[in-house]
Amino acid sequence: MLSASRASQLHRIARQGGVGALLRSSLASRQTDAHLIARLRNQFHTSQHLLAVETVKVPQMAESITEGTLKAWTKGVGDFVEADEEIATIETDKIDVSVNAPKAGKIVELLFKEEDTVTVGADLFRIEPGEGGASAASESKPKEEPKPAEEPKQEVKKEEPKQEEPAPKKEDAPKRQEPVKEEKKDDKPTPIVAGPTAQAAGSRNETRVKMNRMRLRIAERLKQSQNAAASLTTFNEIDMSALMALRNSNKEAILKQHGIKLGFMSAFAKASSLALQEIKAANASIEGDEIVYRDYVDMSIAVATPKGLVTPVVRNVESLSMLQIEKEIADMGKKARDGKLTLEDMAGGTFTISNGGVFGSLFGTPIINLPQSAVLGMHAVKDKPVVVDGQIVVRPVMVVALTYDHRLLDGREAVTFLVRVKEYIENPAKMLLTL
Repeated sequence: MLSASRASQLHRIARQGGVGALLRSSLASRQTDAHLIARLRNQFHTSQHLLAVETVKVPQMAESITEGTLKAWTKGVGDFVEADEEIATIETDKIDVSVNAPKAGKIVELLFKEEDTVTVGADLFRIEPGEGGASAASESKPKEEPKPAEEPKQEVKKEEPKQEEPAPKKEDAPKRQEPVKEEKKDDKPTPIVAGPTAQAAGSRNETRVKMNRMRLRIAERLKQSQNAAASLTTFNEIDMSALMALRNSNKEAILKQHGIKLGFMSAFAKASSLALQEIKAANASIEGDEIVYRDYVDMSIAVATPKGLVTPVVRNVESLSMLQIEKEIADMGKKARDGKLTLEDMAGGTFTISNGGVFGSLFGTPIINLPQSAVLGMHAVKDKPVVVDGQIVVRPVMVVALTYDHRLLDGREAVTFLVRVKEYIENPAKMLLTL
């Protein structure tokens, strides 16, 4: 339908130039419209090219890590994601690596399945860039909601006539009573057949679960430690009375001022760092045919996580106070349990402390964390009768164990180290004053 301005224009052309001029004018306008449509089409194809599908590759994880296991997809095909939103999790033998979207858009294709092994640089998934993913997803949800709501209503109507059949119910009643009588009669011979019924009563199911990469790595390193190190363990008992009194008299003030719960781990870490300054072989390692001695103490703290044991490192413990050590240990433990440890958090380490006492362990022989030369094992505190000044008294006692590499440490050095730790814990003033 022509507009008023276009109609007056054609009327004027026909009056001045006749029907031929009118036809020529209509043809020209059609050609102009065709040119405009072609230009719009070109612009549309250009915009489509700018929003081409992109392929996201497996990111670089660390120098020593070349592959991992695709543990989980957090997004699926057709999902809209924002920039830096997590798409997948890759499990390595040390940490879990998150793969994030490089830009906002829609997931078009997933190129691997969960539990597949992926290598660094391999194509992982494809994404179509575009904004407004959240709004598009919210618009699509209400359209899908009424569809399933109608289906159950139809199913209920179909089931109603089936439930309105009273006739078979009366016939079934006597049939149900007859087998009950038979079961009562059969109860008498059942105790005679004991073998087969006893086996059928219990479950004999087996479940096989694939070991994750971290557990495989832990198993490999622990066996490597047993095969390589000449491990030997020495024990001692520590009276925890003085340290517990120091902790009980200051823990509320420390919690209020610093927000830190004072535990035993910081005291043992500080005592060990002082003992390592004297017994340097316990802080050393073997590299080839050389022994590397260190003036600093990077303490590996064993932390149990759902996936396995990890040992984040507290740097330069010898220069930190007990409160600083406690805060570092708390921060590392939280990161470990949340699965947010980085490779830098676990790299290095010159000495390890493992506290099995939090799980109730009384004795244990910890395994050396190679290439370190020793590991200190803490255990639960229990009241025991001990002799003090010729009198038998009850004291809280902890058994501590030092497993050491006999290739580096002799028995004299290992025992001396453990005695020094005992002296510092039983006399905290000596440790705090560095006497």
